[in-house]
Amino acid sequence: MRAIALVVRAIGGLNAFIGNVFSWLSLAIVLVCFTVVVQRYVFSISFVWMQDLYIWLNGAMFTAVAGFALLRNDHVRVDIFYRPANTRHKAIVDLIGVVFFLLPFSWVVFYYGWSFVSRSWRLNEASANVGGMPGLFILKAFILGFAALLALQGIAMALRSILVLSGNEDLLPAKLRYENNEEEQPEASV
Repeated sequence: MRAIALVVRAIGGLNAFIGNVFSWLSLAIVLVCFTVVVQRYVFSISFVWMQDLYIWLNGAMFTAVAGFALLRNDHVRVDIFYRPANTRHKAIVDLIGVVFFLLPFSWVVFYYGWSFVSRSWRLNEASANVGGMPGLFILKAFILGFAALLALQGIAMALRSILVLSGNEDLLPAKLRYENNEEEQPEASV
């Protein structure tokens, strides 16, 4: 069981690191978008590559931080039954949700995304806009990263559920336990 707890911690650490790094792209998105607006309306100039840049940064950020959002329970959940449930019930719901929904979804995205992304890399795909950014193939690779990081975090959730159901949740640090996650959820959750 200690090995399972170690895997849960490692996956959580990976997604936390990636999430914290890529969340800084939100600042870059705001700065680039602000610059584009100032250039367009104050100086009457526009660069297509800059317009591509803030859209691409947005896509990269949201695909890269999906696993981090799942780690932090920042995803949308209809939780009229989940929120008041005890820890054991939550573990069962999470285990079923991961096995029957999250992992198959991640597999479908990865499987169908693979040919889409590999074609883009073969073509060295760039922006369809004249004067746009090169390297669209790099952005499309984030689709595979999205599926992989989401699946990894799903595996960590399933393993955490197994630890809870076997009475070994105490092997996890407090920040990865259900009790801690209950405190962090906002009251106005959907």
